[in-house]
Amino acid sequence: MELRLVKLLHTAVWIFFVGCIVAIPVFAGRREFDRALMAIGLVCVEVVVLALNRWTCPLTPVAARYTDDRAANFDIYLPRRLAQYNKEIFGPLFLSAVLFTAARWLGWF
Repeated sequence: MELRLVKLLHTAVWIFFVGCIVAIPVFAGRREFDRALMAIGLVCVEVVVLALNRWTCPLTPVAARYTDDRAANFDIYLPRRLAQYNKEIFGPLFLSAVLFTAARWLGWF
């Protein structure tokens, strides 16, 4: 597997999980709680995978075999700043989406 393929796969996985995070409040807003919970569950699986890998994507060491570059985005097709602060951006968004889902489910609004 070459670096371009690893970066492409990593980017596709990232897009999938960002899509899940964005979809959670949309589903909750529509009261489609089964879909919201499925998206939450998928993201939670990814969080467990990251936690078990010391908060690094399992594709990162694969990409590292093909280059000496260690910029924040050496293993993914994202702008460097977005790759660098990915967890700080999408972690709070995910938590907010989960809290919004819980509030909608509880009927708070």
